[in-house]
Amino acid sequence: MTARPGARNLITDVEGLLVGHASDTRIKTGCTVLLANKPFTCGVHVMGGAPGSRETDLLAPDKTVEQVDALVLSGGSAFGLDAASGVADGLRAQGRGFAVGDQRVPIVPGAILFDLINGGDKAWGENPYKVLGGQALDGTSEKFDLGSVGAGAGATTANLKGGLGSASVMLPSGHTVGALVAVNSLGAATVGDTPHFWAAPFEIDDEFGGLGPSAIFPEPHVPPTKLAAHANTTIGIVATDAQLTQAQCTRVATAAHDGFARALFPSHTPMDGDLIFAAATGARSLENPLADTLYLGHAAAIAMARAIARAVFHATPAEGDMFPCWSSL
Repeated sequence: MTARPGARNLITDVEGLLVGHASDTRIKTGCTVLLANKPFTCGVHVMGGAPGSRETDLLAPDKTVEQVDALVLSGGSAFGLDAASGVADGLRAQGRGFAVGDQRVPIVPGAILFDLINGGDKAWGENPYKVLGGQALDGTSEKFDLGSVGAGAGATTANLKGGLGSASVMLPSGHTVGALVAVNSLGAATVGDTPHFWAAPFEIDDEFGGLGPSAIFPEPHVPPTKLAAHANTTIGIVATDAQLTQAQCTRVATAAHDGFARALFPSHTPMDGDLIFAAATGARSLENPLADTLYLGHAAAIAMARAIARAVFHATPAEGDMFPCWSSL
């Protein structure tokens, strides 16, 4: 399969998608919203042992509501689930949501990562995440920053600052696949003490340094703070313009987890809440549903691996950081 990134090398290369961030540098946290110009089909797959999520049960293929209005990735552990409430309030004010009589109920699934012990000031009074969710919704655009922003603002890996990453792939079939991820993993995105990324075999156009694969393959070393239960999690979204059912979205989300395994060492641990949503706008039909779904899942995994490396590559230093940035290597 020959594939190239889209024009932006972002998930918003999928036409009709927008992304917005909100960050609080004092708390060292934030949230990220994925929005479309109309409701989209969505599935989800969880492979981590400590997930935190909202409205994921309704994404099962046997459930009645097949489309959602937005997806939210947030820091803050369980507190961060409130970011989706801020997004839902904003969408309702816009007249968007699932119609029930004369009411509109925005469907906004979300997932959270744990960034409560990353050096930021967590002594807030009122939960800040609902406000952050509304701010992220208001800031949605086709162009957005990577690194220490949004849901990745307070993220860390085993040895470096994590962050928010994105990447895209244009398939020969004409379909576009994009990935968006907040990397807060127990594992490392880089190989040992080197600046080489585990995802190096999938890099395109030196998008995360162009150093190539490492020549060494060390055993993983995870600091005690990362071994604490519920203290990690990588959460992401893969999206496509393909016309998919909820079951097909679930299969693409499942395949996209291969990108976690290719880019993080180790991944899917009992102390991670690894979760991936899959979104389909339905703009392009499938000529061969079986083969096309296979290639969409394969492309989603590659885009996700690249997005993870880009998240760490673009992280920037800030006062009070507990981990260095990749740039320090």
